[in-house]
Amino acid sequence: MDEDSREHVVPGSDEEVSGPDVRGYDFRGSFEFDEMLDAYATTGFQATQLAEAIDIAERMQADDATIYLTLTSNIVSSGLREAVAYLVREGYVDVLITTAGSLTEDVIKTAKPFKMGEWDADEAALRERGVNRLGNIFVPSDRYVWLEEYLYDFFDDFFAEEKVRTPTAFARELGETLDDEDSVLKQAADNDVPVYCPALTDAEVGNFLYYYRRGHDSEVGIEILDDYDSLIERSLLADTTGLIAVGGGVPKHHAIMTNLFRGGADYVVYISTGVEGDGSLSGAPPNEAVSWGKIKEREDNYTLVEAEATLVFPLLIAGAFTS
Repeated sequence: MDEDSREHVVPGSDEEVSGPDVRGYDFRGSFEFDEMLDAYATTGFQATQLAEAIDIAERMQADDATIYLTLTSNIVSSGLREAVAYLVREGYVDVLITTAGSLTEDVIKTAKPFKMGEWDADEAALRERGVNRLGNIFVPSDRYVWLEEYLYDFFDDFFAEEKVRTPTAFARELGETLDDEDSVLKQAADNDVPVYCPALTDAEVGNFLYYYRRGHDSEVGIEILDDYDSLIERSLLADTTGLIAVGGGVPKHHAIMTNLFRGGADYVVYISTGVEGDGSLSGAPPNEAVSWGKIKEREDNYTLVEAEATLVFPLLIAGAFTS
């Protein structure tokens, strides 16, 4: 082989690359879970991103940051509901921002469980049986029949003295009616953690509020601007803020948008499978938020774990939020 062609195939270099060696966990000997998570830092790919997320979450706590947890409703639909309730119960979360499905499904699960199903199902047959599919989770329709009755009783009390209420008041007072230690709403109410739900009508809550207002009391309503005011004030009063966004959409953006008023969030962890290429908010990485002033530009203060939440969120909690 002549030297020119060899240089194309095996280019030489005298420069040494800095940085730690790539090395994963050694499974020989007794297994140590914490050591395995530590080894993620030098494993590469998304394992290393998760190790960064754990480090940032630990720094949030060390800095006594006001911690925002944002999540989409599928998180509560899944078995991660118990993980979110744990974070709230143990005082690791100061602000919760979510979507309406989280509220409805949290309430349902206090009385009636969701069931494991299959991804590959006969959708028409499920419809005939009155079964709704969320990925590989099945939710029988009788859950929503029960929910409607529960919420109608709740609405009577909720709107009795004030006709126009906020989503945070809705979540707090609804949580006070629940008797389930794994309920996110109950734990939030018991531990004085506000639950912001800017899109409260975007689930069965909205449907039942519509029916209730038309059939029972035309004067009731939900006011969202008061909650937005209080969320902005909360960010302005915080010395340091940290954000953990599980999924994207409105909850994630409400957190970073209201942190804009204080010059950006100090620490940020995203867990998302959204793609950046279509320019949507859900796929936008944290450095894009830096360009808007929604996240502060500091050394190693934000990261994105590109992975499905049920796989990695429990590992983040195990690594950063357990004693």
